[in-house]
This record gives sequence, structure tokens and C-alpha cells, in this order.
Amino acid sequence: MSTNDTPVATFSHEKVETSNFLMIVLILLVVAIGGLVEIVPLFFQKSTTEPVLGLKPYTALQVAGRDIYLREGCYNCHSQMIRPFRAETLRYGHYSVAGEFVYDHPFQWGSKRTGPDLQRVGGRYSDEWHKIHLNNPRDLVPESNMPAYPWLEKTPADADSIANHMKALRVAGVPYTDAEIAKAPADLKGRTEADALVAYLQSLGRSLK
Repeated sequence: MSTNDTPVATFSHEKVETSNFLMIVLILLVVAIGGLVEIVPLFFQKSTTEPVLGLKPYTALQVAGRDIYLREGCYNCHSQMIRPFRAETLRYGHYSVAGEFVYDHPFQWGSKRTGPDLQRVGGRYSDEWHKIHLNNPRDLVPESNMPAYPWLEKTPADADSIANHMKALRVAGVPYTDAEIAKAPADLKGRTEADALVAYLQSLGRSLK
């Protein structure tokens, strides 16, 4: 057979490398397959889908506080992910595990270190310390560059929307009962946003030491 009779490949490196569209499609396909291979097994591992021993869903006040934490952008400076490095575990405690965050939607993991990691902050300081710190951080930490949040102490916690929020969390898998949801507005009555945020901060990291 002469060289002229040799069949020409219809799918070659040259064809892929000279076609932007085909290259993009193949890259996306490879990335999608690789992502599925890494991510899908996590949905079936108990260590990532089941709560650690002692973990409880947030109370109504803590849910309201978490909303304030997100609203005020606290995650822009503070992580809730202690990485398994000696420098971090010595300072903050046990490294973070997925089972601590099964009731968080969305979870607050990250590597931002403008401020200290907050994952094990629960119980480290008193409620009064947190309130003073939120009102003016420099009263307690002179070198702090954290902004002050004096309005939190003067603003009532949002009791009107808390029941609907907890119903949405239950749809996402948080095991709230009808009774817990029904009494949620009463739990927030007379409480301020500062009370709610402090309650949330005091709950962090207590299930795993």
C-alpha cells in the first residue's frame, strides 16, 4: 500500500490544538470528570455527612446571630477553619473537621487571616467581653483594626423572620422540630442583635476540643 492510501486521522492533536472551541469543550469535560471523582465520594463518607458527637443545631438566637455575622461581613476577616498545622493547632486548638459543620448552610470555612480564627472562640471569653469588643474593639485590644459595631446593642433581633429561616434550614437537613420553630420568635423577644451575635460566637467550636 502506498503512502497515499494511508487513512488520515479525523481526530488528532493538531485538530484539537487548532480549534479553540474543541479545546475548551475537552478541558471542561476533563475538569468535570475530575471534579466528580473527587467530590461525589464525599457525599457517602460518614466523616463528612454525619455530625460529630455532641453537635447540636443552632438555637433560634444563634441562628439570628449567624445571620448578623454574615450580614456584617465578619467572614471577610475571620476564618472558621483551623488547618492541621502545628502553628494553628497550638494557638486555636483541634483542627476543623467536616462533621462540625453539617448544620451550617453555608459553612464558613476559609483561609482569611486578617483577624484570628474564630472556630474555637466559644467559651474563651465572657459574653460581656464580646459585647465590649463589638461595641469598640480597641477598648480591649488596642492594636485591633476591627471596625466597631455599636448599633448591634441598640437594634432588636429580628423575630419576625426567624421561623421561616429555621423552616428553610430544616428543608436543608437541620433537624428542627415544629415546637422549636413555633417558639423561635418568643426566644428572640427582648433580645438585641448583639445578644444574638454573641450567642452565635459562644457556640463555635464547643462540640470538638
